[in-house]
Amino acid sequence: MELKNLYREIVNEHNLHPVHKGDIEDPDMILNGVNPSCGDDIYLQLKFDENGNVSEGSFNGSGCAISQASADMMLDLIIGLPKEEALEKAEIFMGMVRGTVDEEKIEELDEAASLADIAHMPARVKCATLGWKTMQRMLRDGENEKK
Repeated sequence: MELKNLYREIVNEHNLHPVHKGDIEDPDMILNGVNPSCGDDIYLQLKFDENGNVSEGSFNGSGCAISQASADMMLDLIIGLPKEEALEKAEIFMGMVRGTVDEEKIEELDEAASLADIAHMPARVKCATLGWKTMQRMLRDGENEKK
C-alpha cells in the first residue's frame, strides 16, 4: 500500500471510529475550541492524576474529518503524559504542519504524523491544529471553562 493511502486510512479510521469522542466523568478541565473559518467546534475535556499526568481525555463537537481525526490522535498521544510532555508534542505537531520540524521529531507523533501533508494544504492547517491549540490553551495558559 502506498504511504499516502496508509495515512489516509489512519485519518479515516480516527474520524469514523474515534476512541476518545464522548464525555469523561468529572473532567478537571474543559475548553471549547472553534475554527470560525470553517465551523469546526470541539469541547476538549481532560482529567489529571495525582502526579499531574493526563489520565483521561475526550472531545465532543463537530467538524471536518481532519479536525475530528486530529483531536482523537492527539488524545491517543497525550494520555499518560505529564503536562509538559503533552505541550512538547503539541509544539512538534505545530512545527510539522508549518513544515519547520525534522523527520526525527515527527516520528514522536506516532499516528498524528499521518497529518504531515497538511503543511501543503494551508486551508486545512486550522482544522488539523484545532484540538492541539485548544489543549495548549488549557495546559499552557490555564484556560478552563469548568465551573
